[in-house]
Amino acid sequence: MDRGKMAEAESLETAAEHERILREIESTDTACIGPTLRSVYDGEEHGRFMEKLETRIRNHDREIEKMCNFHYQGFVDSITELLKVRGEAQKLKNQVTDTNRKLQHEGKELVIAMEELKQCRLQQRNISATVDKLMLCLPVLEMYSKLRDQMKTKRHYPALKTLEHLEHTYLPQVSHYRFCKVMVDNIPKLREEIKDVSMSDLKDFLESIRKHSDKIGETAMKQVPGAQDLVDFSPVYRCLHIYSVLGARETFENYYRKQRRKQARLVLQPPSNMHETLDGYRKYFNQIVGFFVVEDHILHTTQGLVNRAYIDELWEMALSKTIAALRTHSSYCSDPNLVLDLKNLIVLFADTLQVYGFPVNQLFDMLLEIRDQYSETLLKKWASIFRNILDSDNYSPIPVTSEEMYKKVVGQFPFQDIELEKQSFPKKFPFSEFVPKVYNQIKEFIYACLKFSEDLHLSSTEVDDMIRKSTNLLLTRTLSNSLQNVIKRKNIGLTELVQIIINTTHLEKSCKYLEEFITNITNVLPETVHTTKLYGTTTFKDARHAAEEEIYTNLNQKIDQFLQLADYDWMTGDSGNKASDYLVDLIAFLRSTFAVFTHLPGKVAQTACMSACKHLATSLMQLLLEAEVRQLTLGALQQFNLDVRECEQFARSGPVPGFQEDTLQLAFIDLRQLLDLFIQWDWSTYLADYGQPNCKYLRVNPVTALTLLEKMKDTSRKNNMFAQFRKNERDKQKLIDTVAKQLRALISSHHS
Repeated sequence: MDRGKMAEAESLETAAEHERILREIESTDTACIGPTLRSVYDGEEHGRFMEKLETRIRNHDREIEKMCNFHYQGFVDSITELLKVRGEAQKLKNQVTDTNRKLQHEGKELVIAMEELKQCRLQQRNISATVDKLMLCLPVLEMYSKLRDQMKTKRHYPALKTLEHLEHTYLPQVSHYRFCKVMVDNIPKLREEIKDVSMSDLKDFLESIRKHSDKIGETAMKQVPGAQDLVDFSPVYRCLHIYSVLGARETFENYYRKQRRKQARLVLQPPSNMHETLDGYRKYFNQIVGFFVVEDHILHTTQGLVNRAYIDELWEMALSKTIAALRTHSSYCSDPNLVLDLKNLIVLFADTLQVYGFPVNQLFDMLLEIRDQYSETLLKKWASIFRNILDSDNYSPIPVTSEEMYKKVVGQFPFQDIELEKQSFPKKFPFSEFVPKVYNQIKEFIYACLKFSEDLHLSSTEVDDMIRKSTNLLLTRTLSNSLQNVIKRKNIGLTELVQIIINTTHLEKSCKYLEEFITNITNVLPETVHTTKLYGTTTFKDARHAAEEEIYTNLNQKIDQFLQLADYDWMTGDSGNKASDYLVDLIAFLRSTFAVFTHLPGKVAQTACMSACKHLATSLMQLLLEAEVRQLTLGALQQFNLDVRECEQFARSGPVPGFQEDTLQLAFIDLRQLLDLFIQWDWSTYLADYGQPNCKYLRVNPVTALTLLEKMKDTSRKNNMFAQFRKNERDKQKLIDTVAKQLRALISSHHS
């Protein structure tokens, strides 16, 4: 029973599945019925399904037949109507065909026009599209054309800006066009071209300022501000901007500084003949000033192209090389006027650069070195001036014949003499022309020293000290040497020497006026601490002493020249009744000479006279005792005595005032006592009183007496003159021998 129920259940299930499939076949598109039918054939009940399918088909056929029967009359009516319609349709077709033919005929031109319109519309769209594209491209082309124009007119910085806009704004909008790619590829080349051209402009600028730095510096040293206006700095600014935009600012800065350093070295290299003229120094300074005016302007108008450290480094180098060059070239200069002009030029050079902020203390320190050189050149110049003055002087007192001439002289030289002022014209100053000339040249020298100290920023004390030291050199070295050279000149006469002594005496007195003169121009009192004193007094004293010594020497030489004319006959038996001619001439010379000593200081005249008398006495003694005179007679001795008496008479006559009593005669005392001893033959007194402080023949040396006695003894023996004498004469000969023996004993005892 269960089995029967199960079979029944399976049958119901199969029937239900077949029903579903049939409904699906009825409702599904025939294209998709394949899977449904496959499910039937995959099952085992397809026979039963086919039966049901046939049953379902028959049912539908019956329904169709019923429906056809129900609508048949309507179908017949429809066919009838359709046939009527077909006839009407044929008419309509014919009308349509006819209308179409007419329409085709009439519309052919319209079609052509429409085709043309279509083409026009197409062209219009193309043109519109082209215009739109061109509107995008035209700004690019315009910018490119603008770029080319800017480069052609060398407006490189605007060109670079245009290139930036072109690259970043315009070209990206039309980057798909081929010409744009060409432009893009050309942009680096354009940048390099701008870079190269701007660098070329910079090189031209550098070359231009190198050539014109002289003019720039000249303008700066004349007026200081505004010199940079002579230069067009735009090439530097453009090139700096361009390189900055291109990211190569550091390269540009390094190149600029390197080139300017090279130019600095060239500027600082002085020409070999710079020292020959002031223009050589001026051009050198102008170029240096021009260089640093440019660099200072670059420093203040660009942001970092040059910096203060770079400028300071260049200036240190410039200072070092400039000072070295000036030391070298100024040392060649022997003209004080050129040295003074150079100093003024250096001061202007330093002041100009100081305005631009450069430290110039080293230049002023160097000027102090040049000051010493200037002083040396002045001394050389004044040595020549003094030499000319002294050589051209007539060494005679200045004569004046009018008040005007008198005032002119005292206006040139500080001299006051009440006695001279009272004298009537014509009259004479005691000094010669070289006194006012030398005095005024010393003042001129002081003025020349003062000129150099101007604008050196020195204190009054420093100026005063500088002038005094230089003037002392002038007095103690230059003037002193000039005076000494004149004094030592071979052909100088006693008159000139006397005048030199008088002149130097007055110049010595004028030293206080020179002190006042320096004080007046420096406003530094001589009492100020550390003030240098003038050594003029010493200079003129030394010159005067040298002249005095030269007078003494000259007098002695003149005396020697006269003594060389002495021609004694040492063997004569009789003496004359007058002094020798040479001695008379000598005394006359001495009288005339000492007459010239009127204006000499008393002590000088007295010393000269005493020196001359002593030298004359000594020379006469030597003449009497010289070895060549081996024999002499009493007659010769008496003649010699006449000459000595002439000398004593000259001494007593007071050739120079100021001697007390017989002071001048004492110069001949040795000769007088010796001659008196021999002529009076007073040996007993001499031998008895020898060694006593108040003895009559105190000045007679026994050696001298023995020497002269031997000359007389030899004469007596060799000529046998005493053989004819009376007995007392023979006794005298014996006495000579006895005296000689005693003198020898005296000499021996004295030495022992």
